[in-house]
Amino acid sequence: MPGRLLPRCVAEFLGTALLVGIGTGTIVGAGRAGGIPQWMTAVAWFAAVLVPVVLFLSTSGAHLNPAVTLALVVSGRIDWREAPPYWASQFAGAFLASLVVLLSLGGGRHLGATVPDHGDLIRVFPLEAGFTALLVGSVFVLADRGVGWRRWRLLLPPATVGWATYLIGPWTGSSLNPARSLAPAVLSGTYTDLWVYLVAAPLGALAVAVSWKPRAVDVQDRGAGRTAVDR
Repeated sequence: MPGRLLPRCVAEFLGTALLVGIGTGTIVGAGRAGGIPQWMTAVAWFAAVLVPVVLFLSTSGAHLNPAVTLALVVSGRIDWREAPPYWASQFAGAFLASLVVLLSLGGGRHLGATVPDHGDLIRVFPLEAGFTALLVGSVFVLADRGVGWRRWRLLLPPATVGWATYLIGPWTGSSLNPARSLAPAVLSGTYTDLWVYLVAAPLGALAVAVSWKPRAVDVQDRGAGRTAVDR
């Protein structure tokens, strides 16, 4: 692995671990406490995305999600050779986080695994694909235009995940992220309709990637992600 790629992969590993750990840890902890309102779960997932984005954006671009990396590659925003090590780092981070949740909080709520409500795949598939597309769109805005004046665009991906959790969480579990779904499913042995989350999110990401190509982005700015402040 080239030396300049190693810190990016470490950042993706740690960032994805934080995302999955905070988010699914909240779900498992809420189960132990008897449940919390959906808006509190949404706030937790907002924080789960925001924290690693703030910490690792300048290092790796803070993809934190194999579907996001796929979209960035297909759209031409990063080099395809970066994808495999990014994916490996993201899945490894997700599994580490789920293991920590298991050891610290127990295996309740299937470790936060995403399972369709009543097996309603006709509703779950388009919701997961659609909100993943919105998430990728928010990432593309950040990648193409920078973080914005006073870094306000950093809030776009976390806000998208938070709203998705609030709006579709009761039906789908609001994954939008194959690593976030796979790790708790495997460690808890919960494979019910897992394929939906592993297929819908990449398809939603691809739909945006093939239709939203970078236009006025300096090639030298691609890779780790843009952090320059603009207006």
